Amino acid sequence: MWSRHFTDRATLRLALLGLVLAVSGCASSGSRPEQPDRARSEQAAADPRAAEVPPEALEMYEQAVAVMASGDFLEAELRFKEFLLQYTGYPGAHVNLAIIYVNYSNDERAMEAIDAALAIDPDYAPALNQLGMLHRRNGNFLEAEAAYMKAVTVSPDYALAHYNLGVLNELYLQRLDSALHHFERYQEIVGGDEQVQKWITDLQRRVAASQRTANISE
Repeated sequence: MWSRHFTDRATLRLALLGLVLAVSGCASSGSRPEQPDRARSEQAAADPRAAEVPPEALEMYEQAVAVMASGDFLEAELRFKEFLLQYTGYPGAHVNLAIIYVNYSNDERAMEAIDAALAIDPDYAPALNQLGMLHRRNGNFLEAEAAYMKAVTVSPDYALAHYNLGVLNELYLQRLDSALHHFERYQEIVGGDEQVQKWITDLQRRVAASQRTANISE
């Protein structure tokens, strides 16, 4: 259930038009939103095409992202589609379209956009992360885990996928050790997230308590 929207507080470096602006998060059934409580511009792993990005393409893309950040999804959708008519090889535009379609509650079109991004680059971490979110939204938890895991395998420093793996493992798969690992990895990459640090402290306590119980049982 999409019950929460987040404002844009911070962005990462923009590179090679691998920009994916996550303008809303899916609130989970527990205390962990599926994305951090801030919108982020995300980039994929280093790409040899980075030096080949035309300045006019970058400007066009940035304008579409700005419109998307303002919440005008209809105009953003038109701008990303126009961008893709001129510059077909950039998966980030398709992922942003997927995010827009999710905000329209149109999972079918969101999946089509994710598939289009992965057709361009099967290892594009933001597309894999969005695929995981779509699977989790529909209750396909193991499929979500596989998508997130591929994202962090091909791009180990992709913070959002580690975050989402933490949420998935804690709330849906009940794997506290794995949840702790991925939240800690997220914190190592991002740093300074006070809310996630509270979750890490709580998980450390719960994992230690579980281990003590297991030892007593043995």
